Amino acid sequence: MAADRLRTLAEIEAEMRRLGARIGAGDGALPTFGHSDDFARPHVEVDEAGYHWVVVERGQERERVTTRDLDALLERHFRGVTFGLASDHELRHRVPMTDGRRMIFARQIELLERLSPAWAEREAARHAAVLRAHPFDDRSDLRVRVTQRLRDAGVDADAAWARACALVPLPESE
Repeated sequence: MAADRLRTLAEIEAEMRRLGARIGAGDGALPTFGHSDDFARPHVEVDEAGYHWVVVERGQERERVTTRDLDALLERHFRGVTFGLASDHELRHRVPMTDGRRMIFARQIELLERLSPAWAEREAARHAAVLRAHPFDDRSDLRVRVTQRLRDAGVDADAAWARACALVPLPESE
């Protein structure tokens, strides 16, 4: 196969199935190929412009990523798949008083490593950028409980939140 030849939908589907199996993603985690099922399930198209990763919801196209790089298409899709798998993992193994993103981000990187170290490295950089702006907050559960108790005691929502934040400060971003 020539390196610059666009792969067929069947070849892309086979590769996505292979990669999905490597991380335990079921068929529901795959896009559709050549047609949309709507409901925000991604689908893949191929034409002379390249590969298209498309999301259609309620009959409206919400997102379209076009590339001639198959690796970029695969990475785009599996970033979402691994985030979903990591989120499901965190939900099943939740640790109280721990920011769920700690487990989600670590698990997502672990899954991406199985597929491509380069994908994992780029995603880890995205995580780092998110955390610079929105640091881990292991005390959010406590802040929410304090807010709810204050609201239950008749304090209005804004005042309850402000008092809870004074008692349990928010983390500071960079």
